[in-house]
Amino acid sequence: MTWRSQLSKNLKELRVHFCQTSPASKGVREFIAQNYSSLKAANPHFPILIREASGVEARFFARYDFGKETKVVLNNLSSKDVESKLEELVTKSPAR
Repeated sequence: MTWRSQLSKNLKELRVHFCQTSPASKGVREFIAQNYSSLKAANPHFPILIREASGVEARFFARYDFGKETKVVLNNLSSKDVESKLEELVTKSPAR
């Protein structure tokens, strides 16, 4: 997938927030377990910050150039849907 290698070209930072036990965060936990290694291998110097906290909403925060940030809520999504949301963040520019 070409968007995976463009992660560090289009974004400046990706933060992932989720709960370790909540059913609403299950898709995010599965996505991280299955894909973190390959994302890091394709983008070794790109900061992917993973934050686990009890009871938090599952979400991505994508930081772009000039401090622009986009938040995407990931509650109750499957691992495949979480991947689609990340692909959207990588391939689309933030609103100016």
